[in-house]
Amino acid sequence: MPVPRVLVLSPQPSVLLMEALKAALADDWELVRPTTQAALKDQLPTVDVVLGDWSGRFVLDAEAAHWGRGLRLVQQPGVGVEYIDLAAWAAVGVPVANAAGANADAVAEWAVGATIHLLRQMSWADARIRAGEWPSSAVAVTRVRELSAMRVGIVGFGPIGRKYAQLVRPFGCAISYWSRNRRPPQMEAGAVYRELNDLLATSDVLVVAVALSAETRGLMGADELARLPENAVLVNVARGAVLDEVALLGALGSGKLAGAALDVFAREPLAADSPLRAAANLLLSPHISAATPSALGRTFDTAAQNVRRVLRGEPALGIVNRPAATS
Repeated sequence: MPVPRVLVLSPQPSVLLMEALKAALADDWELVRPTTQAALKDQLPTVDVVLGDWSGRFVLDAEAAHWGRGLRLVQQPGVGVEYIDLAAWAAVGVPVANAAGANADAVAEWAVGATIHLLRQMSWADARIRAGEWPSSAVAVTRVRELSAMRVGIVGFGPIGRKYAQLVRPFGCAISYWSRNRRPPQMEAGAVYRELNDLLATSDVLVVAVALSAETRGLMGADELARLPENAVLVNVARGAVLDEVALLGALGSGKLAGAALDVFAREPLAADSPLRAAANLLLSPHISAATPSALGRTFDTAAQNVRRVLRGEPALGIVNRPAATS
């Protein structure tokens, strides 16, 4: 039997990812490295499995699906699949899977930390001290608040949204959520389902954790931000394209929002001249909420074990498209 060939698309594959593949597949596989996007059409027909790229350098589009129609699996070693044309791969009968849930603890913890950071105005206090001030008497006028008194709304109630709800519930805050599919009661983690407009109008803290899709692209625009209560704070750990960044800047500049925290951006890396860099009351993070060794280890292990399953003739787990039947 020929040795299975695994094409790893990430430009600089993590040591953790390679270790996970080696542990799952032992010596019974061959690593294939990418060259350029244009050369993919020559490489795809020669491999059994592709591990996707999270950086956007390599895109698994409709042309790639045409050349890779003989693949057993496209496995994303992460959660986001925005660089993969799911419909095109489904049309050629190739399953696409991700590692949903593997990084939920890390991302939700970051979101909780960002929430408290915003409510307690930590960046404001840090900046004042660095400027030589000691503004302890001014803290009451900086809109400092306790999480326990807040109404928390979560947009998207997958593994990250549910974990966030579990983490903040002990604070005693009221928790609501919206998702495209309402969860059964046993999965609601103490949160109350609300329709989106109602959720926005009743959320002092809005956490955006919904997956990016055609339905959710631009979901949080100017109209949606305007529905939030005065002095609300917003945390985005979804994808940058879910949130209208121009509208966010407007809401921050007008004082409608008391603050926001972004771990994701419409364009990554963030442009050097992006106005987001100069915005007040805005916490910026370079898409690292999931970048803990534990979360990366779980994510890569999930991906590697799925590759192992498929190479052994077992069905893939975590499929995010619906491949058409092939003859």
